[in-house]
Parts: sequence; structure tokens; C-alpha cells
Amino acid sequence: MVHVLGVNIPDNQLARFALTHIYGIGPKVSQRLCARLQVHDKCKIRDLTASQVTSLTAFLSSPTTAPPLARFPLASPDYEPPPADTPLAQLQQPVPPKSTRPPPRKAGNRFHADPLIGLKIETDLRREVRENIAHQRMIGSYVGRRHAMGLPVRGQNTQSNAKTAKKLNKLDRW
Repeated sequence: MVHVLGVNIPDNQLARFALTHIYGIGPKVSQRLCARLQVHDKCKIRDLTASQVTSLTAFLSSPTTAPPLARFPLASPDYEPPPADTPLAQLQQPVPPKSTRPPPRKAGNRFHADPLIGLKIETDLRREVRENIAHQRMIGSYVGRRHAMGLPVRGQNTQSNAKTAKKLNKLDRW
């Protein structure tokens, strides 16, 4: 088993599914993490290299300080690739642009914002959820009172089956 930030991740699972064992990482975020770290869709955790595991741990420990994603320029819609028999020296020469398209947008723009920058996982996320519940209770909202009583919070039926919510929302009173 691979140990990442205090969580044991099973070796035999695909990487995109195994990363969901970390609290706060769902299927979509896991897929984005794999794409960012260049992990193949069919790659299992046991097949990851040591550098990939290290880069995963480094990114998850501090996503805000991670280096930005490299942006590769896209070809224009009217681009035609050169014929296959073109010599390599000719291919490496810079080609003047054909169109007068505007320059690509910068990384700070909302279209290129990295969705993983504000990622919160494990203890940070648990603390935030706990603080949100405490805030709801402190202001005396309906949701906060339901949390305090150990009842379902999101409008579920309490007539017959609130057993799970009573079990999960129970507060230790001492």
C-alpha cells in the first residue's frame, strides 16, 4: 500500500479510483489530478513511479504553491501539417503566423484558472465542515438546531427512517 498524507491507498486499484480514498477528493478531482500528474487512466497505484508518488504527495500537501500548468499553444484552425518527406532542418525553422488572431490568454484569466488550486483535503476540509456546522449552531438556524439534535438536516423523512442520521449526527455530550 502507498501511504499519502496519512491515508493508505490500495495498490491494486486504478489510480483515479484509489485517489478517492482521500477525504475531499471525488471522481472528477481525481481525474484532474491524474491528468495534471500525467498518470494514465489505466495505471494502477502499484505501477506509479517513485517520482509520480512524490509529485502527488507534494501537490496534495500544498496545492496553492504548486507550479502552474504549462500551456501549450494550439494550432490555428487553418493549419496544415507539412508532408511526411519534409527534412527535419526545415521543420525546426520558425514559421511566421498566417492569421492575425489575438494572443493567447494569460494563466490568470478565468478561462485558464487551475481548478485544483483551492483544493482542500483531509484535516483542512474536516475543520472547515466542523466550523460551518458550529457557525450554523451558533446563529441558531434551523440547520444548526437539526445538527444539534442529531436529526436529518436536508429535509429527509423522520417519521420512519432517521436512524442513520441520529447515529451520524450524534454529538458527544459530557
